[in-house]
Amino acid sequence: MVALPKKIDVQTYSFQPGKPPPEIPAAANDNAAPLKASIVATEWKWVDPKMIPPRSWLYGYHYIRKYISTTVSPGGLGKTSNSIVEALSMATDRPLVGEKVHERCRVWLFNEDPRDELDRRIAASCIHYGIKPSEIVGHLFVDSFREQNFVAAVQAKNGIKIAVPLAEALETEIKRRKIDVLIMDPFVSTHQVSENDNMMIDAVIKQFWQPILERTNCAVEFVHHTKKLGGAEVTAESARGAGALIGAARSARTLNGMTQDEADKAHVDNRRLYFRITDAKANMAPPSAKSTWRKLESVQLGNDTTERPTDLVGVATEWKWPDTMAGVTVANLRAVQSEIASGEWMDAIQAGDRWAGYAIAKVMGLDMDNKADRALVRECLKVWKASGMFRVETRNNEKREPRNYLVVGEWASDLDPGKDAS
Repeated sequence: MVALPKKIDVQTYSFQPGKPPPEIPAAANDNAAPLKASIVATEWKWVDPKMIPPRSWLYGYHYIRKYISTTVSPGGLGKTSNSIVEALSMATDRPLVGEKVHERCRVWLFNEDPRDELDRRIAASCIHYGIKPSEIVGHLFVDSFREQNFVAAVQAKNGIKIAVPLAEALETEIKRRKIDVLIMDPFVSTHQVSENDNMMIDAVIKQFWQPILERTNCAVEFVHHTKKLGGAEVTAESARGAGALIGAARSARTLNGMTQDEADKAHVDNRRLYFRITDAKANMAPPSAKSTWRKLESVQLGNDTTERPTDLVGVATEWKWPDTMAGVTVANLRAVQSEIASGEWMDAIQAGDRWAGYAIAKVMGLDMDNKADRALVRECLKVWKASGMFRVETRNNEKREPRNYLVVGEWASDLDPGKDAS
């Protein structure tokens, strides 16, 4: 027997100090007369595409008017620092971390940190990017969930209750301040319903948030925590709780810390200062071909006293993945090909000193005990095999056992400008 889906009773309510929220009344009798309703089918008529207004992107392809966007991240990675820098980018109309600002915005940032900590973080970002106070007057608004009671919905006995007075007050303030972007960090601080219940989260989105977005032409960003992953890659499915939030978002992205393997390839010493941003769901824009990287730079506030040292605050900055093969030349490639052609080199790293990587190290003067050099060897092999400079050939070894050997594919030549080291 198939179980029927449970019913969620969605009602409105207002907080009354000292009094519990009113009980939800029982559902109407199934035999009661049906409510009058109507629905019509609207015929679609041709619209000249040139007359359709373009989508109202505000920042990159993530923040967009009238829609929800989400950022899913583990704690302590840099999500708040990233949100602050993006808020400052939109408020100042400056591409601080390389993302395009489509129009200058008034940004309202809500965060779970106390106000003095938010002041530290924002001030550090302004110091690092040389932002003058006059640049953000009237364009940046900051509040803490610790100071304002923001509860969009509460869970009741048979469903949830939507805080309509709060919705009305929020809409009024957004219109009064002409807010373009609202950043809520984190989403869990905005409600008191089960975050594991899809129907409840969906009701909060549709009953509280979507009407506000529609009537104010505002964009809202929800910063959301991941569930416990044990070091696994963060994806859209890693978001904590119900999937309804990700489902409602028109743009979702994930933050991942730099792995040790990535640090070795990029010649990075302290990988914990780096994280990457990846499109997890981009319904209205093509997904990025590659990740966007950020680095946390330490900024001194200069607020030291005789009793305490100055505060050091991490600020999210733009960081480009280095071209690990920038110094590799066609001459290097030809020399490696000659070495491979003159010997018996294996394709598998398990072959020990007979692995073809050692031939590359020998020719290019690299140290296989050095992580950076070893990463460069592996990158060279990957690129050169993909471009046809080398290929894998299976043949029997001296014991008549089949093994994979690396052999020269197409010989590199200066006569063909399309064939270079990378």
